[in-house]
Formats: sequence, structure tokens, C-alpha cells
Amino acid sequence: MRLGRKGWNNVIIFSMLIMIFFLNGWHKHLFNHSAGPSIQPVLPKQSFILTLKYVDQKIERIGTSWRITDLNNVESGHWQPSTKQLGELINLWQSTELKSINESVVFNPKAPLYVATFELAGESVPWVYLLYKDEAHYYLLEKSSQRVLALDVAKAKELFPSFDFSLSESN
Repeated sequence: MRLGRKGWNNVIIFSMLIMIFFLNGWHKHLFNHSAGPSIQPVLPKQSFILTLKYVDQKIERIGTSWRITDLNNVESGHWQPSTKQLGELINLWQSTELKSINESVVFNPKAPLYVATFELAGESVPWVYLLYKDEAHYYLLEKSSQRVLALDVAKAKELFPSFDFSLSESN
């Protein structure tokens, strides 16, 4: 079989593309040494939070500060933070890194304890985090990617300050 100049150019181009695809896939497998759970940020790095919505409260950015709105119109028994505490909560969510769980975690996916929904600048779809609990541990499920992160009770109480953890601990 004899190939002309255009034919050999096409062979070289396609062989280079195949080599690029193979090398691109191999470097991900060769240099990925994290066989166990890894520490991952909860929210994307450099994300800009516009709103944080819990089941009963909504925290939204107003200029450079934050405002909280009670969604149930019931003032008694709810977490009533100051503007400074709201900023600290948002910073906590942005800086928190948790251990990613690789193995399947046994919890009831139909019954989350609590939900946190984030609207981020530049994102068309909100980020939804579901809080779950098994016998001894708390888990955070990121809804869109199905990523499961483990957290202790202290970190869960910091991230979900309006949730009554005494109800979940009695179950």
C-alpha cells in the first residue's frame, strides 16, 4: 500500500492524537497515589457565596454584609446570629475541608437530617448538601456529584447552627 504525502500527514496526525489520549489517561493513573480517603474542600476553592439556605432560614449577601431571613416566620427557638456570626459561618463553609469517604456508607438516603443549599456566583445550579447520621458518625452528601464527606459532631454543629442535634442523637 502506497500513501501519498497527504495520507502520511493524516497517519502522523492520528497517531499523535492517539498517543496524546493514552498519555493523558496514564498520567492520571500513574501519579494518583491517593488510594484511601482524601481531604477535600466542601465548596470549590475561590467560590463566592451569594446565599446559604437552610430548611428554616436563608442567609443572603447584602453588599459586603449578610442578612438572615426566617423562612417559617417563627421567631422563637431559632438561631438568631449577629451579622459578624453570619460572616464567620460563611467563612467556615468556604474554608472547611473534610475527609472524602470512598467506601459505601450505610445511611437512609431518603431521610436527611438537614439540608444546606448554596447559590454561588457564576453557577447556574445551586450546590445542595444533605446532612446524614448513622449510629456514630455524621456525613455530608453533596447532591450533584454524590460525593460523601465525613464530619464529626462538633463540625456538624458549626456548619448547621440552626439544627437541633439533640433530636438526632436521641434516635
